[in-house]
Amino acid sequence: MEKPQLIQNTRLFSLDIFRGITIATMILVNNMGSHEYVYSQLAHSGWEGCTITDLVFPFFLFIIGVSIFFAMDRKRFATPHVEIISSAARRSIIMISLSFILFLFPQIFTSPVEAILNLRIQGILFRIAIVYFVSIIIFIKINLKTQVILGVVLLIGYWAIMSFIPVPGIGAANYGKDTNLGAYLDRMLFGTSHLFNKTWDPQALLGTLPSCVTVIIGIISGYILKNSHYNVSRRCFQLFVMGLICIVFGLAWGRFFPINKSLWTSSYVLYTGGLACVGLSLSYYLIDIRGIRMPFFPFLALGRNAITIYFLSELLPRIMNLIQVRKAGESVDLRTFIYHYLLQPLFESPYLGSLANGVFYTLFFTAVAWWMFKKDIIIKI
Repeated sequence: MEKPQLIQNTRLFSLDIFRGITIATMILVNNMGSHEYVYSQLAHSGWEGCTITDLVFPFFLFIIGVSIFFAMDRKRFATPHVEIISSAARRSIIMISLSFILFLFPQIFTSPVEAILNLRIQGILFRIAIVYFVSIIIFIKINLKTQVILGVVLLIGYWAIMSFIPVPGIGAANYGKDTNLGAYLDRMLFGTSHLFNKTWDPQALLGTLPSCVTVIIGIISGYILKNSHYNVSRRCFQLFVMGLICIVFGLAWGRFFPINKSLWTSSYVLYTGGLACVGLSLSYYLIDIRGIRMPFFPFLALGRNAITIYFLSELLPRIMNLIQVRKAGESVDLRTFIYHYLLQPLFESPYLGSLANGVFYTLFFTAVAWWMFKKDIIIKI
């Protein structure tokens, strides 16, 4: 494998900030005060379609792809591959362990047997771990052209699998929640007690295949941004154009294979990957080319400890649910107290009150990230 001509290793502020914006959005949408009062764009699509919330996870996987390229483009030629794979395996095991901790807490302390028997296997950190590990192997073992071909094959192959292979015990191939092939495989492999919705899981194992392509799009984007054959402005423009092309193809394919986050359809991969390319190109232009950084420093802090902050943002509400507060003669958990008694009364609209709750947690964890950033505390998973 010939090493491409690339510029010197430099850290992209825009990538860290783009990652931070993604994490901030994830915290916001995960901490709405009430599921009944959520603006449509701040909730996941009912099934088909794509909201702002549906962009968060693919954006994060896309960023992983860009990060893999920047971290590994030289290392893969200078470091034994077994060492790189071992390191990736260790990181993946840590993320899977963190995922299980979140799903087990706090029930593991009160009903340990039931907690384990009903442990959800798949989740956001679980998918990140698997996709990261597979993508590392793909990146170090095959060249960029082959990676592109592999991405195309995976997208077409996944579409064919979901569209033409009959579902045992159900019938013809379909894209239904409970009746699609991915849901059937999850029930067969994990049983209903280990799935998020008992009959299907939004992080279905079969969806790992197209999820890897989201990372590959990020890897290609990393190559574009680091290619020394063109100046920075042209690289930025190339990434922007690639994003537009992916968006168009995603929307066109979506007419036949609907854009769907839970199924992680091929059209969803192209559409969200294209939007991520456009978003990163704009960030790259403003932050790394024009040097406009000051307004984005809070997101820089979030981006530097993304996994840690995400884990804490999922763990803290679970802890708050255990802390009881006395109010008006009754006992409520701290999380409910903050929303119902401190934030919601400030707004006439229940939607604004619910949003305020998400903003509160986003600001809190941004402050935590900022403190870690100022103390130069970076926890590498």
